Amino acid sequence: MAELTIDMTYGSALFQVAQDLKKEKKILEDAEGVLSVLQKEKELNAFIDNPTVPAEEKKEAIKKIFEQNICKELLNLLYVLVDKRRTRHYPKIIRYYKGLVNKKEGFAYGTVFSVNPLTKKQIKDFESKTEVLMNSRVKLENITDASLIGGVKILINGKIIDASLRKRLNDLENILK
Repeated sequence: MAELTIDMTYGSALFQVAQDLKKEKKILEDAEGVLSVLQKEKELNAFIDNPTVPAEEKKEAIKKIFEQNICKELLNLLYVLVDKRRTRHYPKIIRYYKGLVNKKEGFAYGTVFSVNPLTKKQIKDFESKTEVLMNSRVKLENITDASLIGGVKILINGKIIDASLRKRLNDLENILK
């Protein structure tokens, strides 16, 4: 529960700053870029998350890598996360921030789970079909989940649309009992 509070607190604070400066999209774009780098560069991510590395070393590395490429507000957030030893929360903070940006723009934000990664076209197709069901604009993020066996499961606004093979097998099992 505490982690959710951390994500909400920092995500909301970043959103408030972004709104005040009218830079919601710019900060989101930069934040996703940083997230992409951290996901690709496992050693950098491990270095930044390592509690034995002094904060000043981490901040110097962040400055060298990101200062010329991201807005100062996001850079400051990264410094605060380093100082508070909360860098491991960065992905969830950005996910929460993205949800706030999408909500402001009138989008429902959700996740489509699939066995294999979906193409952009497939995600767009699921978004348009889900928009009809939800009666609102929808943005979906794809996460792979091998336990589904096949099909997809969509989680949006606390609702689940489960069209997975796993669900069908479970339903069949219940009928046969």
